[in-house]
Amino acid sequence: MKFKSFQLPGVKLVVPDIHHDSRGYFFESYRYDKFFDKELSMNFIQDNEVYSSKNVLRGLHYQLKNPQGKLIRCIRGTILDVAVDIRVDSPTFGKWLSFQLSDKNKNILYVPEGFAHGYLVKSKNSVVSYKCTNFHDKNDEYGIRWDDLDLKINWGCTKPIVSDRDRNMPLLKNQKFLPKY
Repeated sequence: MKFKSFQLPGVKLVVPDIHHDSRGYFFESYRYDKFFDKELSMNFIQDNEVYSSKNVLRGLHYQLKNPQGKLIRCIRGTILDVAVDIRVDSPTFGKWLSFQLSDKNKNILYVPEGFAHGYLVKSKNSVVSYKCTNFHDKNDEYGIRWDDLDLKINWGCTKPIVSDRDRNMPLLKNQKFLPKY
C-alpha cells in the first residue's frame, strides 16, 4: 500500500498493491497496522454501501457533534470524490481536493473529520463503500451546497441529479454550523 498526502492536512489517497494472476486479483483494502504506521489509526465503527446512477451527486455532507472520518472506495463504476476543508480558522478553510475513484484504479480515499464530503457518479452506475469513524446521526446532518460559487468545484457535470435536501443546503459563507480547527 502506498499512502499519498496532499496540501489539505489529513486527506490521504491509498493506492493498494494489487496482485493479479490467472484467477483474477487480490488486494488489501484495509489493514490496521499499515494505516496505523501512516497515522491513520482511527477506529472505524460503521460501514456503508451506496448504489447510484450516472450523474447522481451526493453531498457535500458532514456531521458536527459526531464528526465522521470516512475511508471511501468505489467498488463498481467511477466517481469524482470531493473533500472540502470546512474547519473554521483552518489555514486551508474552503479549499478542496477531488479524486477519481473507480473499480479499475481501486484507490481508496480517507476524508478526515472536519471536512465536507461528496461525490458525483461518472459511470452508468456505481457502488460506493465507506467506513466511518462515528455512527451516522440523523439529528447531526449538515451540508454545503454542491454548486457553491465560492468553492468553484469542477464537478464536470452541469446538471447533476441532486436530492431536494442537497439542493437546498446553505452556501459555505452562510453556514452557521461548522467544525472548529
